[in-house]
Amino acid sequence: MLKLAIFAVLVAAAAAAISSTCLHAICMVESGCKPLGCKFDVNGQACGYYQIHAGYYTDCGRPGSSWEACSKDKSCADSCVRSYLSRYGTYCTGGRTPTCEDYARIHNGGPKGCVHSNTLGYWSRVQGYYG
Repeated sequence: MLKLAIFAVLVAAAAAAISSTCLHAICMVESGCKPLGCKFDVNGQACGYYQIHAGYYTDCGRPGSSWEACSKDKSCADSCVRSYLSRYGTYCTGGRTPTCEDYARIHNGGPKGCVHSNTLGYWSRVQGYYG
């Protein structure tokens, strides 16, 4: 019975994971999918492929050797973003499986980003790459 419950949780988690297409669209909006250096934006220093902030890096589990190094390494940055979105994906969806729109808006606006109207413009930009 326990094995069945664990399997169900793993299947649900896999089903809720962000697609590679959506992840790539976010990467394109943030940096043209290039390992940009760090720059200051309205929320502080942001670095790398996904313009990751230090707090975001902490919330994604601190993969790699450091925030700046991970943000500039595509594999590490992908892992960080996937982990962050997996962690917060259902915070503002009422428990339903998040869509690419939800993920993009959470990436841009934080755990409750998909309910804030100020993330709609960001979603429009991501949607241009997502299709």
